[in-house]
Amino acid sequence: MRILILEDIAETRDWLRTLVTDAYPRPEITCAAMIRDARAALGPPYDLALLDLGLPDGSGLDFLREVKARHPATLCVVTTVMGDDGTVVAALSAGADGYLLKENPAPVLIRQLQQIADGVPALSPAIARRIMEHFRLTGPCEEGDIRLTDREADVLSLIGRGLRNAEVARSLGIAESTVAGYIKDVYRKLGIS
Repeated sequence: MRILILEDIAETRDWLRTLVTDAYPRPEITCAAMIRDARAALGPPYDLALLDLGLPDGSGLDFLREVKARHPATLCVVTTVMGDDGTVVAALSAGADGYLLKENPAPVLIRQLQQIADGVPALSPAIARRIMEHFRLTGPCEEGDIRLTDREADVLSLIGRGLRNAEVARSLGIAESTVAGYIKDVYRKLGIS
């Protein structure tokens, strides 16, 4: 199995290498501390890429998108300390196939890495619970609640034309956070996840 580890902190990089060695028999591991080094190592596709997000020379999310564009079959798993909703959603939206928090004990992370071969997404237990909670709160509701308000319809119409949240906010003269709230309400009412 060919594996890329992108991590700028040497001790953490060595720790991830040990986890991978414990998870897979005879892995072929390439380590990089910077995006430019990882980019230079992107020749033949990797089976798995473990990617940190906060790197000195750029965003791990941008590199994740690049890997997925060049090698869609490469499984990209974010390995980070950042577990806030915004970061998790951004990573999954960028194409991450998994999201592991470095704070988890080594046996949990090793098990998560091993399950990838069985098609099980590598998700730290805390992340999986938060995703489930998110869907509990935002999932489809009763059919009687499907009618959109005029403002929700306006927002949906503009989003449907390809405008970003900031552009919708400017067009309607409202705050970008208000647009995000309307979108959440629309998704909930329409059962979109």
